[in-house]
Amino acid sequence: MAEDLENAARAAAAALQAGRVTAADCTTLGWYRAVSGDHAAAAALFERALQLNPREVEAMVGLAGLHRAAGRLRDAALRCDAAIAAAPGYADAWLERAYVMAAGGVMDEAKRCYGEVLARAPAHPAAHAGLAAIAARDGEAEAGRRHAQAALAADPANTSAIAALAAIELEAGSAQTARDLIEPALARMAAPSPERMELLHTLGEACHRLRDHAAAYAAYARAKQDFAAVHAATFAGRPAHRDFIAGVTEGLAAMDCTAWPPVEKNDGPPHLFVLGYPRSGNTLLENVLASLPGTAAIEEMPTLREADLAFLAEPGGLARFATLDEAALGPYRTAYWQRAAQALSRDPAGTALVDMDPLKSIRLPLIARLFPAAKVLLVRRDPRDVVWSCFRTSFALSNAAMDFTTLEGAARHYDALMRLTDIALAKLPLAVHEVPYHRMVQDFDATTQGICAFIGMAWTEDLRRFDRTAKTRGVSTASARQVRRGLYDGTRQWEPYAEWLEPVMPILAPWIEKLGYAS
Repeated sequence: MAEDLENAARAAAAALQAGRVTAADCTTLGWYRAVSGDHAAAAALFERALQLNPREVEAMVGLAGLHRAAGRLRDAALRCDAAIAAAPGYADAWLERAYVMAAGGVMDEAKRCYGEVLARAPAHPAAHAGLAAIAARDGEAEAGRRHAQAALAADPANTSAIAALAAIELEAGSAQTARDLIEPALARMAAPSPERMELLHTLGEACHRLRDHAAAYAAYARAKQDFAAVHAATFAGRPAHRDFIAGVTEGLAAMDCTAWPPVEKNDGPPHLFVLGYPRSGNTLLENVLASLPGTAAIEEMPTLREADLAFLAEPGGLARFATLDEAALGPYRTAYWQRAAQALSRDPAGTALVDMDPLKSIRLPLIARLFPAAKVLLVRRDPRDVVWSCFRTSFALSNAAMDFTTLEGAARHYDALMRLTDIALAKLPLAVHEVPYHRMVQDFDATTQGICAFIGMAWTEDLRRFDRTAKTRGVSTASARQVRRGLYDGTRQWEPYAEWLEPVMPILAPWIEKLGYAS
């Protein structure tokens, strides 16, 4: 198939050089450039194809794939929608839309789009593999096996189907079977790719279950190397995300917020921000809170985007933000509630709103000023567990995810956000309740009763059934499998990997001491 594309691209290039420019030739050459990794040239060719023929659906789908690879999911979805409008029967447009929805964590819509592909091409291996991956993630073993086997019947080398089957075997307790599935497939893959990255991560999990910790570390490290290589062009020239956090910290340290109003009392349903750091237990707490009657929860959505762009992305933005009057703040509050309503598909008025996003800790200055009646639940976990988990976890593409491709990068990112959080807690008018992860999993009732007292909501036994809530709501974060399993103690997972964490211990030691995890 690669040889066919190369031959077609050679013919298309010759046609373009001879001045016989057609949309089809531009599209063919664009796909060749995309597969070769030259995304800028591919995008230019796809755009040229659409100038020649605005209904060139293959070019629309090609652009959607490039946008998805760059993390521009909204642009990718719009391109898919345009392609589907132009050619509703074009299965690849539905397939790309499924990929976009899955990348954004909108799994119900991803499943629907994969179904649309199969309605048009019942044996389509990629659609079956996509459904297998979602089923494996959701603990639906029978459906996962069925779709994975259908994918492999059409394409015996389909790595996504192999990874889904391996994940199902892992969940069933058959780690060696999972390893045996993955290793031959990896042997056939010479270059970094999202597919190899997925298999390497699953291999790491299998080796971890088998207590082969050296092999597990090696697999996780290779998966992260692949992630960095696959996304290198997207992040070329960008500062590390930890440097962005350090810039916010510098702005906050210099900011005068003495005239800001104090924390306000709220007699209505509470407005809650669940913050902390990735892999600290935020998704667990979100689903616990979502089990309370009268709550609505948002999971890692950019609800503060307008304020972000105005005050965090611009030099001197926080200094300007500190001086705004109520009238000037109004549009940013309105934009937040509009985004919240969009995320929930309904108006959140009259409900207790839970906005969960660990990296919104960066936005604590915005939260304190825009929502003085909001309450912050700050989840804390042993820094070694947090940093190790960020390194071993397969994250969707984000600015922070690039910092997690090495243990040192993850440790320095953690240090940067903890420094910002410390200054925010010291300077800002905030109602904050710290939630230690280890207490939540080891003394669930007492910890959640304390949380309910803080937020002003009655504790009920429904909180213990958060796993049912997670299954009903769906979970789009990397914690989906853990939360679906119910309460379990995930503390001290770093210990088998202590030798690999040793080089970053000087970075983490102050936080281990400060947060009380030194003993």
